[in-house]
Amino acid sequence: MIPTADRWGPFRKDLDEAERRACLRGLRATARLLAGPCAVEPCRLLARSETDPASLESANRALNAMAANDRRQIWAAYAALARSDPTLTAGGR
Repeated sequence: MIPTADRWGPFRKDLDEAERRACLRGLRATARLLAGPCAVEPCRLLARSETDPASLESANRALNAMAANDRRQIWAAYAALARSDPTLTAGGR
């Protein structure tokens, strides 16, 4: 189960599958660009989550386990993208 505080972006419950896949791809690209090799495991799990929703929890844990600086950069960049698209934020629906 994904904790309530971690239900943002692709981890939200109210997304349809096409939107979730798009969010996962955006988050994966952001993580890969900002954290490079440090994001290999989270990126692998984000990619798997596109076809296996049961992997979402593992992907969320892998992101949260990253070094604080990498994690903050990824979150900040994703949040900046989400601000321009209200459907990506928690209050967007």
